[in-house]
Amino acid sequence: MARRLRLLGEAGMTTAEYAVGTVAAVAFAGVLLKVVTSSTVQAALTAIIARALKG
Repeated sequence: MARRLRLLGEAGMTTAEYAVGTVAAVAFAGVLLKVVTSSTVQAALTAIIARALKG
């Protein structure tokens, strides 16, 4: 009985953990998007691609 109560008491933790993980993933994606769309990174990526296509 005590084991069952412990398991029931933690039932919502999984959902909360997924919510926190989802928020963290979205925040990371937002930061990554800002970095990749910056002019400095775009110029570097363009140079890398141009160099790869030449050689």
